[in-house]
Amino acid sequence: MLEKQKTLANPFKIEGKGLHTGVMVTMNFLPAPVNHGFKFKRVDLEHQPIIDADVDLVVDTSRGTLLEKEGARIGTIEHALAALIGMDLDNVLIEVNNEEAPIMDGSSKYFVGAIEKAGVVEQEADREYFEITEKVEIYDEKSGSHIVALPDDDYRLNVMISFPSAVLSNQYATLDSIQDFRTEVAECRTFVFVREIEFLLNHNLIKGGDLNNAIVIIDQEISQEALDRLADLTNHPRVEVKPQGILNNLDLHFDNECARHKLLDVIGDLALCGKRIKGRVIASKPGHGPNTIFAKELKRQWLKEKESAPKCNPNDKPLMDINKIRDLLPHRYPFLMVDKIVCINEDEIVGVKNVTVNEPFFQGHFPEEPVMPGVMLIEAMAQCGGLLVLSQKKEKYSTYFIRVDNVKFRQKVVPGDTLIFKLKLTSPIRRGIANMKGLTYVGDKIVAEGEFMAQIVLKTD
Repeated sequence: MLEKQKTLANPFKIEGKGLHTGVMVTMNFLPAPVNHGFKFKRVDLEHQPIIDADVDLVVDTSRGTLLEKEGARIGTIEHALAALIGMDLDNVLIEVNNEEAPIMDGSSKYFVGAIEKAGVVEQEADREYFEITEKVEIYDEKSGSHIVALPDDDYRLNVMISFPSAVLSNQYATLDSIQDFRTEVAECRTFVFVREIEFLLNHNLIKGGDLNNAIVIIDQEISQEALDRLADLTNHPRVEVKPQGILNNLDLHFDNECARHKLLDVIGDLALCGKRIKGRVIASKPGHGPNTIFAKELKRQWLKEKESAPKCNPNDKPLMDINKIRDLLPHRYPFLMVDKIVCINEDEIVGVKNVTVNEPFFQGHFPEEPVMPGVMLIEAMAQCGGLLVLSQKKEKYSTYFIRVDNVKFRQKVVPGDTLIFKLKLTSPIRRGIANMKGLTYVGDKIVAEGEFMAQIVLKTD
């Protein structure tokens, strides 16, 4: 059963201090239409530019994940994005009045709580997953990170972290289903070694830093005087070191909270690939850098798969044979260009045409070098798209194509080729107008493509 896309039932607001800028930030999370995805709107800038949550816009991962589009930036977004994925959302517009999200307590807890109060609603469009069908893998030599995705029937994650530290050496975390994000991952906070805080403070890189923003790990000898100075620098009450090597200003939610937070970061960063994931992600020593490298690879694989030819088994019985096609289309010899339909659903159809040397147009195009005319490829795609629309109507309708755009012919079609047409609606049918994208394949190669607009008219006897 196909799942529907989801958005917020009501808007909500999150306010807090930016970790790196130190300024107060307001984020307004708003419902968004179908196929919108996650987008950030910089309402503090002229023209209020919109920045897509797209891995291709990542410009820095040294202190969180930072996006930039035409000079407009938004950073430290991974905790908010993880909450949106973990709470099963697809379409949200996020208005923000500064260049980074508020750090809050260093987790996704506050975002998740606000989403729960706002509510989630289904929308009138099917959710599209990137289903992992074969292994996708990257190895980042710089960090030693290894991330792999394997086929699975849900979004599941396994994360292992490793540091040269007596306090935090190896930790492992597992999320058996993304549906458990709220209870198993959302409240897990980021962590930092005390030596890193001193460096960042001395270089004015965490102006909004506070000892409550993170789990602070002490894995080397440090004097109480130095700890007092650190607390004073962050305007925090003075603290001591617990026996397990963390400051006594907080208690851990889980023994492996650090690994669980790294898992949270992986979810947030992989949201930038642009599609919901169905598969198992196994990440060793992840970080924002390797996470976004992997997100780019997932996006590349998804785009490659999206344009790949549909898998057609010649032994399968067609969903529409030529007689059913003749019932729906008014075309007849020599202008009926679809032989059978092998796949059809609410918004997509796959059809087949076998090209033989007996096609009448080969007599003049061209006698010595038979090539199927491009206009016939357009007509064949249009007829296949017409079958998608007409098959959903109980009464007798006609389709009239009123516009064709962005047509490309990539390779010639000759006798002996088997054409596979894939037509997909690019938006819901409204007011009798259907818009769709068409691709024509020979084998695994695209030979033609185009965008079509059709008018649907009720037949009158």
